[in-house]
Amino acid sequence: MAELQQLRVQEAVDSMVKSVERENIRKMQGLMFRCSASCCEDSQASMQQVHQCIERCHAPLAQAQALVTNELEKFQDRLARCTMHCNDKAKDSMDAGNKEPQVKQQLDSCVAKCVDEHMNLIPTMTKRMKASLSSIAK
Repeated sequence: MAELQQLRVQEAVDSMVKSVERENIRKMQGLMFRCSASCCEDSQASMQQVHQCIERCHAPLAQAQALVTNELEKFQDRLARCTMHCNDKAKDSMDAGNKEPQVKQQLDSCVAKCVDEHMNLIPTMTKRMKASLSSIAK
């Protein structure tokens, strides 16, 4: 993928991840740590009970992190498939005898289209993630 296009996607995804972390994940981390601390304050609990309590406290955050990772992987896979399709079209075009400058322009245009389409998916993906994270946090 052209470096400029890659940078555009990376910056948009980074911005989205920061927003999700700040607005959702961070609150869940605070809850997890406070919950874990309260587990440790139970002087009557056995070591195993404390450990299980801490595990229960950590479960929502682990679920949230897995959700975010899964969404980002799906997004990355879709973008990679799109750019792979562009590479295949460029190779077919070269095999058909087209000149390299023309093929490079076609490839760049195709990749730019992929990036544009996937940039438009980010707001919906963000909304979906935040809704899922909100339901986990309850």
